[in-house]
Order: sequence, then structure tokens, then C-alpha cells
Amino acid sequence: MQNFKVNGHEILARLIKKGLEMEDSPHENPVLDPSQLAVMTGDDPSLAVEVIDIFRQQTDIWVRMLDADLPPAQWADAAHSLKGSALSVGAMRLADVCAKAEKLGRSAEEKPISRTEAAICLSDVKDQIGPAIEASAKLAHQLSLSGSFSLS
Repeated sequence: MQNFKVNGHEILARLIKKGLEMEDSPHENPVLDPSQLAVMTGDDPSLAVEVIDIFRQQTDIWVRMLDADLPPAQWADAAHSLKGSALSVGAMRLADVCAKAEKLGRSAEEKPISRTEAAICLSDVKDQIGPAIEASAKLAHQLSLSGSFSLS
């Protein structure tokens, strides 16, 4: 297993070991990369918890627009917004599938896509939302308890 650390902080490695990265997954990226969140928040745990809360709120908003019955431009915009939110907390798998959905939705301007193709792609995005929310909630809890990105 890869050992992710930010500035030698043990908590990040421990969180990864506790299941934020699934070894048997076909995905290259972890569900959540805490080092990305640490970088985005300047190693400020209270800011990180706030960013995670915003991510969870935005996910609730954008997931409603991930509907294959809507115009592709609309769900592509939602996927784009969700991708940015996912990247801000380090939800790399979610960001990856959002990028694919956004690209597919934008391609509909040049070549029509089937509703089935759109539904499958958007289902992939929705399948990654739960694990990203769960992993980010675990991290927020750990940060709230420890008050820092390190255990020392």
C-alpha cells in the first residue's frame, strides 16, 4: 500500500491504513487523499473540517442535477462543479468520474449521446459519492478530535 504523508504527519498515514484507500479497488486513486486537503487548507484542521462540510453540502445540491433525462450541458455543468468540490477535499476517485461525465456531457454538443450512455456515466459518479462522503466524514471526525493534522 502506498504511504501518503504530508510533512511527516502520522495521522494521514493512519487514516489511509484505516480504509480511506481500498487496496482491492480497480481505481488508481484513493477514495480520499488527505494530503490534498492539507495542501488546500494550509494544514489548518479547522479550515479542513469547514471545507469538508461545504463539500458535503455542495454534493447534496449537485447530485440532483446528475440526471440523464436533463440536457447534457446541464449535467456536465453539475459534474464540473462537483469535480471542483471533490478536488478541494481530495476526493480523487469522485473527481475522476466527474471529469469523465463532464467530458461526455460536453461532447454531446458535437455528437449526440444516448440516454443509456449518459445514465451509465452518471451512475458511476453517483457510485463514488457515498464513499467520498464517508471518507471525508471520517477525516473530519479525526481532525476534530485531534485538532491537528498530526498526532503529536
